[in-house]
Amino acid sequence: MYRRLLTPRWVLLHLLVAALFVATWFLAYWQLSKAEAGGGAVNWSYAVQWPLYGFMGLWFYSRMIRNELHRDPDEGEPGREVVLYQRPRVDTTGDPELAAYNAYLAELNERALKNSRGQAAR
Repeated sequence: MYRRLLTPRWVLLHLLVAALFVATWFLAYWQLSKAEAGGGAVNWSYAVQWPLYGFMGLWFYSRMIRNELHRDPDEGEPGREVVLYQRPRVDTTGDPELAAYNAYLAELNERALKNSRGQAAR
């Protein structure tokens, strides 16, 4: 279950989040030192805000991890169930332009099915 979080993408994301969290604390320390050296209210407010940003980022990241762990691993993958195919009917009784377009779509569909069958047989 937790192996999903060890892919290169996730490991890179873990490192990035850890680095950003540490960076927020350094930025808070920097703002605190500026505030203590005679800075204004803005420096004091940033000294408080930067750690809050860091914790907020961790909270969002924990939500991402939780969503990843609860996600179906086969979600988005093509299914293996048999799909019955019915050849589409081409309506030739109405608009000739529409009929030609429908015939073209049916031909494209046939080609796609032949290609997918050919790839499945390999």
